[in-house]
Amino acid sequence: MKFSAPLQQGTFLRRYKRFLVDVGLPGGEEITIHCPNTGSMRACLAEGSPCWFSRSDNPARKYPHTWEIATTPAGDLAGVNTGRANGLVVEAIEAGVITELQGYNELATEVRYGEERSRIDILLSGAGGDCYVEVKSVTLCEDGDRGLFPDAVSSRGAKHLRELMLMVARGHRAVLCYCVQHSAITSVAAAEHIDPAYSTALREAVAAGVEVLAYGARLGPTEIVLDRALPFIQ
Repeated sequence: MKFSAPLQQGTFLRRYKRFLVDVGLPGGEEITIHCPNTGSMRACLAEGSPCWFSRSDNPARKYPHTWEIATTPAGDLAGVNTGRANGLVVEAIEAGVITELQGYNELATEVRYGEERSRIDILLSGAGGDCYVEVKSVTLCEDGDRGLFPDAVSSRGAKHLRELMLMVARGHRAVLCYCVQHSAITSVAAAEHIDPAYSTALREAVAAGVEVLAYGARLGPTEIVLDRALPFIQ
């Protein structure tokens, strides 16, 4: 995913009101930018650290800049724009990077499905049947290199696991894909100490036949791209 223009660099000062971030510019000016992340951003926030942001030319936006990459307290890079995750996975499928999701003729996004008013992130279709792919963005890193999801209690995440299990029961393929936007993470697991209910639901989903994939991203000011498979640890 190449940015239309290289990201601008600044200094992260503070996050507040959930969706706002103050950033210091090299010349000393401070601006307020949009934070496109509804999560806790646990272990991603380090005041005074370098950050990178994009700019929109949409005149209707109150805050034209969007936070894209943070420097964590450990000095690693984290892609904090969760809205990028679906597109990153789509690009990786189309480029053949996610080998487990090849061989389908059609790819659609945001398709209604299930019984709980859900939309599947990616629906792959082919002669062999349909594959429902739910994407989750991972930025929480603990113990040096272990990626964890979720970073806060996520009833929505458990709901999506139920929907995926339903698709398997109906004879379809269902896949949970963790999009890891963090430079230090080398494996992914459920954050049981944060959301034990999600961890239980994930174990049930795997036992029911839901597949779990994890792919890591290379992050930089010109592009973010998924380029490597990571192990999922049950």
